[in-house]
Order: sequence, then structure tokens, then C-alpha cells
Amino acid sequence: MKVVLQRVSSSSVRVDGVVCGEIGHGYLVLLGINEGDDRAKIEKMVEKIQRLRIFSDENGKTNLSIGDVGGGILVVSQFTLCADCRKGNRPSFINAAAPALAEELYEYFVEYARDKFVKVEHGVFGASMKVELVNEGPFTVVLED
Repeated sequence: MKVVLQRVSSSSVRVDGVVCGEIGHGYLVLLGINEGDDRAKIEKMVEKIQRLRIFSDENGKTNLSIGDVGGGILVVSQFTLCADCRKGNRPSFINAAAPALAEELYEYFVEYARDKFVKVEHGVFGASMKVELVNEGPFTVVLED
């Protein structure tokens, strides 16, 4: 599993011109599911995201978690994060989970996250999406299991 997590002032996702998920202050979570990922790995990743301290405190130090600041998350499935570009010029997606498993684990990620965060929004699995964000900082981290 690979997550690209961006601290945002706002973020939204559109499908066919219609907003299907939108948050203010919080995280945009781009989620790639690999073969071999399972519910236990999803839970571990969600809990890691919950505990991350990448929001600034009153002294400007990155000391606060998303819970401390009351932020939401916007989860967007992005299988292209599973790309292997080590050979040649065309990415290989051989390590990406099969679509049925990836969708199941994506939906579980969203469901599990609802118990951990103030607000959870999401995109549409497998759809062509337009993602907008205002990256705060900018502050972006990559998390892998």
C-alpha cells in the first residue's frame, strides 16, 4: 500500500463535473492498494495517519495531529501509485491489487476511517476524477506499509 498524504486548506474531487467529496482543513489521501494488502494493513495505515503530527502548534512546530486541529480527510483511490517504473519508459502495474480487491480495501479504508476522523469524504473508485487542492506548506508525505 502506498499513500500520498497532503496537508490541505481545502480539497475536493469531482466526477463528471459534480463534486462528490469535499473538505476544508485536513488531509488529501491518495491511496494505492497493492497485491498482498489486507484489512489489517488498512487499519494500521489509517491509525498511522490519525497519529501523524504534521500540523503546526502555536510556536510553528509540527506538533499537532489531525484530531488536534479537527481536520477532515478526503480519500481518493489512485492505483497509479503502485506503478513500477524501474524498467523502461512505460509504468508496470503488475504489483497493483486486482480491481475487485482494491475496491473492497478502498471501501474498507473509508469505512474504518469514519470512526477515527471528524469528517471523511471520498472519490468514486475507478472513475475518472478531477481533484483540486490547496496544499498547506506545502506539506506532503509518502507512507508505505
